[in-house]
Amino acid sequence: MKDVAARAGVGLKTVSRVVNGEPGVTPDTVQRVQSAIEALGFRRNDSARVLRKGRTASVGLVLEDLADPFYSSLSRAVEEVARDHGSLLFTGSSAEDPEREQELALAFCARRVDGLVIVPASQDHRYLQPEIAAGIAAVFVDRPAEQLEADAVLTDNAGGVREGVTHLIRQGHRRIAFIGDQRRIHTAGERLRGYRETMADAGLPVDESWVSMGPTAAERVQAEVTRMLQGPEPVTAVFAGNNRVSVTALRVLVNQPRPVALVGFDDFELADLLSPAVTVVAQDPARLGRTAAQLLFRRLEGETGPPQRLELSGRLIVRGSGEVAG
Repeated sequence: MKDVAARAGVGLKTVSRVVNGEPGVTPDTVQRVQSAIEALGFRRNDSARVLRKGRTASVGLVLEDLADPFYSSLSRAVEEVARDHGSLLFTGSSAEDPEREQELALAFCARRVDGLVIVPASQDHRYLQPEIAAGIAAVFVDRPAEQLEADAVLTDNAGGVREGVTHLIRQGHRRIAFIGDQRRIHTAGERLRGYRETMADAGLPVDESWVSMGPTAAERVQAEVTRMLQGPEPVTAVFAGNNRVSVTALRVLVNQPRPVALVGFDDFELADLLSPAVTVVAQDPARLGRTAAQLLFRRLEGETGPPQRLELSGRLIVRGSGEVAG
């Protein structure tokens, strides 16, 4: 830094301000310092900066599966916010395994990240209490923490399903199936609650054979959709609890002799190009990730107060598959 300061004709403090993006330096001086940096090949010493400020300028993101378009969009948004705050993002996939989630989160903490954004798989997040007490900030996204008071940014899952099921009822459907993920998953439970409450509010009984919760493996979903379409009073509409269920359900419905309505939770690629195009309740994963990351950095910058729980609305996109007559 001394060489940069001498070449630019400024003090060490001015070089520090330019390197760290701090205000109070004229554009002409910034240009001189940056020219000196380029000429001398100067690189900021982040290790010294860590020792001085007590922060590593890095955050960790633990999510379910980076290959899933929902989570890749969420991850990109977190990364953009981190970059805007001069931080590096480390990312790992838990594969919905609680032990893997804990392993990743604690590994990031061992590498002294400043904070964590977590899409939780675990049912007990008390393992993070010592890390939070030591100064690590944590924000949970898509699902809340379990057995730990912490910031959370969620989608209004029950409210989104209410919109979708209400839409099917208005189209004349009364025998509406619900196929969702495993009950222990917070989002799956909330979506099932939204379905049951909407049917009850409309005065429509729910035959338990219309409800199926479990792994979203294609074999199981295909078998359940097929079963629900058989018998003397088959369902006339299906509400799919996530995009993986929607895709598998479509493979069954396309071969049915009579039309069956479909509304899915979560949009998915090419849903608007099918015939009919698929009506969905769309989340905004980028907004979820951005909101969670912004909350994390506000905490890192000193915002205090009790844990916040922010719920973002989903959006019903009517395209045609939910408008098939009952």
